[in-house]
Amino acid sequence: MKLVIPANILRLIHVDGERAYPEEGAGLLLGRLEESRKLVVSILPVGNSREEAARHNRYLLTPQDYLNGELEASRRGLEVIGVFHSHPDHPNRPSEFDREWAMPAFSYLITSVHAGRAVESRSWLLNEDRLSFSEENIEVIETSYV
Repeated sequence: MKLVIPANILRLIHVDGERAYPEEGAGLLLGRLEESRKLVVSILPVGNSREEAARHNRYLLTPQDYLNGELEASRRGLEVIGVFHSHPDHPNRPSEFDREWAMPAFSYLITSVHAGRAVESRSWLLNEDRLSFSEENIEVIETSYV
């Protein structure tokens, strides 16, 4: 599976991570499944609902956030295909906490934000055994999908 994302949407994800710094920012990836590709069409940034003391290394999307994402995706003829979040001053690899809360088939796009600046994003898929993640290839394209 490959995650295909327009450069302008990836930039919006980076801006969201920088805005949330030094806390984790998060949101939903909306798009389409197409053969062996997930096409990101839009994002839905969501406030980090984790308690304030833990937001520097944890994020929480509530059931209402997911419902709002599903409703927005449905309204636009899309699907929720994953989650994006930032890791402030930490590598863009999934943590054990990320693994415990991950859902199968979702892409998890993690952006490392160092000293307030987005550095790099990587995408991950939870393995079927739910014990670990595998890195998902990202293809950044110049044009957006309609």
